[in-house]
Amino acid sequence: MPSPLILLPGDEVPSDHLPRTKSNNPLKLGPGLRLLSQSATSNSNHVLSATQAGFITTDAKRNAVALHSFSNRRYIPTTNDLIIAQIHHSSADYFHCMVTPHTAHALLGQLAFEGATKKTRPMLNKGDLVYARVLSIGVGAGAEVELACVNPATGKAEPGGLGPLQGGMVFDVSTGLAARLIRASSSSAEQGEEIDGLVILSELGKKLESLGGFEVAVGRNGKVWVDCSNAGDSAVRATVAIGRCLAATDEQNLNPAEQKKSVSKILREMKLGS
Repeated sequence: MPSPLILLPGDEVPSDHLPRTKSNNPLKLGPGLRLLSQSATSNSNHVLSATQAGFITTDAKRNAVALHSFSNRRYIPTTNDLIIAQIHHSSADYFHCMVTPHTAHALLGQLAFEGATKKTRPMLNKGDLVYARVLSIGVGAGAEVELACVNPATGKAEPGGLGPLQGGMVFDVSTGLAARLIRASSSSAEQGEEIDGLVILSELGKKLESLGGFEVAVGRNGKVWVDCSNAGDSAVRATVAIGRCLAATDEQNLNPAEQKKSVSKILREMKLGS
């Protein structure tokens, strides 16, 4: 098996690493890639540049190319990233949000929510969580990152779940695992099918279905929000168990078979599931 192509910021993606397909669908770019020029006739004539370090993968079926970042790198906001941010304080027009612990606050418009008006906008306090999309990152040193909890083209909270996150618990994972979890959860695969080497969430979903299942939101900034409120008296134990499973998968780089064993072991220790 050939070694993956590793790119550094500013490197161009070789044309032979772009998906070769006859599909009329436009080429889809994952985070970390920038389109410099394009051709109306062929993907191979597109010129792409990397904006961060990572390795290239392609999906001919979806006509997509992605740059997979390395797991332990610090998070760098990129337009259209889905992230979990925490409210730090508010001003007249904005909520000032923490995206990572050691970077400047991002701005979230107080009306940047589905159906929000001055009378109906959410009343968020310090410490509250939101699932948001990176709307813009500005240019130059000190540029402000702007967030939104709606799709600016439709005014809707797309994909589902954008907006305030009520209850639940947040776990920290590497940015690499966060990116893989997002790709796996956005796939149309059947439950239990391996996507990008991950079965952890689908396996947990099967095991915890009898308890009412759980909700999850994954941020590219290395945050995973988990809500097991439907599990009743087992909600706290189920939430902690999911966090332990994610940590084991991340820290030990478990393969799919090992992920399934880890889920069974942890749920058994927590006296949960079947």
